[in-house]
Amino acid sequence: MKRQNPTHFLHVALLMVVAFFSVSAPALAQKQALIAGTAKVNITPENPRYPVHDSLYARSLVLEAGDVRIAFISLDLCVYNNKNIRNVLMKRYGLTELYWSLSHTHSAANPTEEYLLKQLDKAMSLAMNERFEARVSAGHRKFFPIAFNRLIVRDNGRAQESWEADDHYLYINRDCLVHGPIDPSVGVLKFEDMAGNPRALIMNFAAHPDVVWNNFEVSADYVGYATRYTEEAYDGKVNCLFIQGGAGNQAPLYKDGGRQSPDDPRPANYALIDRMGKLLSIETVKLANSLYPDVREEGSILVKADSLHCTGRYDKTLRNNIHFSTIVLNKRIAIATCPGEPFIEFQLDWKKRMEGEAVPFMFGYTWNGGRWPNYLPDIRSACLGGFGADNGMPDIIEIGAPEKIFDKILENYYRLTLPLMIL
Repeated sequence: MKRQNPTHFLHVALLMVVAFFSVSAPALAQKQALIAGTAKVNITPENPRYPVHDSLYARSLVLEAGDVRIAFISLDLCVYNNKNIRNVLMKRYGLTELYWSLSHTHSAANPTEEYLLKQLDKAMSLAMNERFEARVSAGHRKFFPIAFNRLIVRDNGRAQESWEADDHYLYINRDCLVHGPIDPSVGVLKFEDMAGNPRALIMNFAAHPDVVWNNFEVSADYVGYATRYTEEAYDGKVNCLFIQGGAGNQAPLYKDGGRQSPDDPRPANYALIDRMGKLLSIETVKLANSLYPDVREEGSILVKADSLHCTGRYDKTLRNNIHFSTIVLNKRIAIATCPGEPFIEFQLDWKKRMEGEAVPFMFGYTWNGGRWPNYLPDIRSACLGGFGADNGMPDIIEIGAPEKIFDKILENYYRLTLPLMIL
């Protein structure tokens, strides 16, 4: 048999190596990573008007993939939108978008602009310095109702607030009747590091944090309890951002009429606040522990910020410029954000529209510029009436404008996920 030249075998081996890497290079290309960072800071004013029962917090979550970097800051405040602070943080941390999500606690106390900027800057700086490669999982868990629709349709066909009693319904729903429509579920987004350790949660639930309406003490209400219990369940190694849903017409089922004045000797009923917060935390932790990420997926953030100009329902001279966004994480989690207090009908509709498309979340009370529109009622609710539906605010938005906002959010979802769509 003819003996082969050793250099021949070396030449063939080199060709095989080159061929292997030529074929395998695309498969071995590194996937784009999702990067996250989170922090928690105290934002309780230094000299509040009323005594502090429990502290107010800001929790930050920075997310980035490719050249997109967005941030959410959940705030234990009722309503707050400050363009100066937002502009400073946007520029300082190179953000594509920055979202403030207000818990809407009715027992908040707004810090000074100087103090809040200092604390939010700290929250962003800590989050940026502690960034990690993240995996995300998301889902919803339905459980027994702890909220109800506070606009109750009466015998005359009109809706009245739950704090308006008649022969049939007791003041503030003392019977704990579950009037609807409601969304009896909590949504969770879980961000964990590559070792599988949870680092941040978003708790998405719809109900006014006004278990005690007139508190005359500083408190984050049930939101503060729910987030604290959840963080304690993970030994303080997780930051839990609470982000409201469509709570514009949703009240807590555990409700107390509150004190009549700061001098009222009757204490605020924190047992009810604790009860609602604990129940929500239990369901949140159960859901979070059942969620697992898809380790094969590539990290991505698609975001489309938009705005809508509309007028007022009664005052046609009003010029509302409402900002909102559509966000898609890892091509399978769809987030609709809007400022103001959207009614629960929009949350239910958004979930229905996303069936078979993505895991949907609606972040109400979430501001990223423009005007804060107060209540966002659906057309039916606006016609039935009641606080937030057809009264309660002199600058209430024109009928049908909220539907246009959420139609645009849906359109932008398809613009992001189907870039070749026919416009």
